[in-house]
Amino acid sequence: MQKKDSDIINKTELIKHLVDTSEDDYKTMLILFESESYNWALFLGHISLEKLLKALYLKTHGQHAPFTHNLYRLAELCNVRLTGEYSDWLDKVTTFNINARYNDYKKEFHSQCTPEFTENWIDKIKKLREWISQML
Repeated sequence: MQKKDSDIINKTELIKHLVDTSEDDYKTMLILFESESYNWALFLGHISLEKLLKALYLKTHGQHAPFTHNLYRLAELCNVRLTGEYSDWLDKVTTFNINARYNDYKKEFHSQCTPEFTENWIDKIKKLREWISQML
C-alpha cells in the first residue's frame, strides 16, 4: 500500500511535535532542578526521553508507539543497539515516572532525590537525549 503525501506530512509533523515538546520538558526539568523540586525534575526528564523514543519509533515504524512508559522497552522496539550502561540508565529513569506519580513510592523517592543524586541523573538524561536525537 502506497503512503499518501498527507500521511508523510502528518508523520513528519508528529515527530517534530514530539521532539519540540521533549525539548520543552527538558528545559522545564532544568528549571525544576534549579528551584529544588528534584523529584519532579527527574519525572520530567523521563517524559522528555519517552517523547524522543516515541518519535524514533514513529520514524522507524511509521506508526504510533505502543502505550508504555518503559524506556528500555521503547528503545528495544526501535531496534536500537543498547549498551549495558544505557540499558541500565533507561531502566532507572523509567522508575522516576512511577516513583513520582504513585503515592506508595513518592515519599521514598522524594527522600532519594538529593541535589547530588538529581544532578547525576540529569547528566545521564542529557547523554541519553543526545544519543536518541542522533538517531532522529
